[in-house]
Amino acid sequence: MSRSLRPHPQSISRSGPILVIVADGVGVAPPGPANAVHEAYTPTIDRLTGSELACQLAAHGEAVGLPSDDDMGNSEVGHNALGAGRIFDQGAKLVNKAIADGTLFETEAWRETIARTSGPEAGTLHLLGLHSDGNVHAHTDHLYSLLRRAVSEGVSRARVHVLLDGRDVAARSALDYLETTEAVLAEIVAGNPGSDYRIASGGGRMTITMDRYGADWPMVKAGYDCHTHGIGRAFASAREAVETMYAETDSGDQNLDPFVVVDGDGAPVGPMADGDAVVLWNFRGDRAIEISQAYEESDFTAFERGDHPDVSFAGMLQYDGDLLVPKRYLVPPPAIDRTMGEFLCAEGEPSFAVSETQKFGHVTYFWNGNRSGYIDESLETYIEVPSDNVEFNKTPGMKLREITDKTIELMRSGRYRFGRINFPNGDMVGHTGDLQATIEAMEVQDECVAQLCKTIDEIGGVLIYTADHGNADIMYTEKDGTRLPKTSHTLSPVPFAIYDPGYGGEYKLASVEGAGLANVAATVFELMGYHAPDDYEPSLLEFLHQPAGE
Repeated sequence: MSRSLRPHPQSISRSGPILVIVADGVGVAPPGPANAVHEAYTPTIDRLTGSELACQLAAHGEAVGLPSDDDMGNSEVGHNALGAGRIFDQGAKLVNKAIADGTLFETEAWRETIARTSGPEAGTLHLLGLHSDGNVHAHTDHLYSLLRRAVSEGVSRARVHVLLDGRDVAARSALDYLETTEAVLAEIVAGNPGSDYRIASGGGRMTITMDRYGADWPMVKAGYDCHTHGIGRAFASAREAVETMYAETDSGDQNLDPFVVVDGDGAPVGPMADGDAVVLWNFRGDRAIEISQAYEESDFTAFERGDHPDVSFAGMLQYDGDLLVPKRYLVPPPAIDRTMGEFLCAEGEPSFAVSETQKFGHVTYFWNGNRSGYIDESLETYIEVPSDNVEFNKTPGMKLREITDKTIELMRSGRYRFGRINFPNGDMVGHTGDLQATIEAMEVQDECVAQLCKTIDEIGGVLIYTADHGNADIMYTEKDGTRLPKTSHTLSPVPFAIYDPGYGGEYKLASVEGAGLANVAATVFELMGYHAPDDYEPSLLEFLHQPAGE
């Protein structure tokens, strides 16, 4: 299919580039003391979002390909929608369908898993994943479906390795999820004499296992050692582990230390061994890639694995289609094609993408439809600013100033027609639950947006300020007069604002029913002087005084 774009008859003819700022985690919620976005002093952002060229976009649920409007948006699906210009069924929706119609259990990966873990010489089935129903990275319902199917197919021994959430769900909700999972395991054991299904290990998702973009390999090693070799603080049960750590620290679930469940003799109940099978039930890719590599790659060198067992490994999805990680998976990922980047490269339009490590993959890999690397290295420049390995509420500005400096340098070069950047701190600091730090994060962001607007003034470009989902807009809820930190994403819409210093009234914002993140791509194409592809979601612009025939 052609990647060419038709010229738009009403190009606005700006001399500078179109710059899209994705203010990660900055939603639009009612004003109030829990809303860090509103509480912060942000005169520049307020001016942009209060202008006549501003509106709000849906960034959750069906607008980004998730199963229902009860599902929070996230950075992965948000950047997919921004870069693809269309709505694709996403991870949770794909998995739900594959479980419901049974196709998941017909895959070669599942059949190999069952072959290894059933029969007279069966190994143990190990299920590893994020233990919540947040539906951003994983869902416990998927775990329960796998467990029940496994026992029905003759798997007599299974171990569950839980990554505590407290980020996409309430900060200290682990005990509720453990109670439900323990009940499911007890039901399986009671109904299948001779079966042995138990929780074996766990820890907070931001302490072990779920790193991304190579930011903290020691964190992945800690998880690998815990799940694989049974290295961690010993407890008689997962519940005891969580209750003990709750009493020792104010940390939320996501930051709890690794633990191992042991038997009466103090031996771990679930170390992995030759002949076992491991299934990672996470469906989102970014925080699943590194642990997948640790289990699957024979020439793995990121850390020392010790006596690495011969296990069969499968992911819920393939988390990176270019790197083929993992090689075995239960559900094919969404096939996102014909992204913005492909069209711009086909037209010979130079572009850039900038963020720090924590969100670099979002403006490259996710924006390009889950595709690693460049589309055309001769036309694209990708800049990764290394993130600090710190608690983000300790440095609320993160690397925004460095991202801004590099973006200004690229824009002033005169080479680029389009650029996209991610400001991560609304999301990453928001996830800590620290209200004051998140307010400061937004104020640093406003400072940087002001600098970018000034540069746009100087070079004659256009700036778009938007976001991928909410987070910083609701930092706590209240129950019985007590503030409960909210570290998860929100269901809020996100801002969309155009800053065009050359604006002369030649266009206005159109009234687009159900407008969401996927409408941004067509809008950018029109600002660049192109018609969007016919199957893209419609532009948010309405040009005035259309020529005859248009």
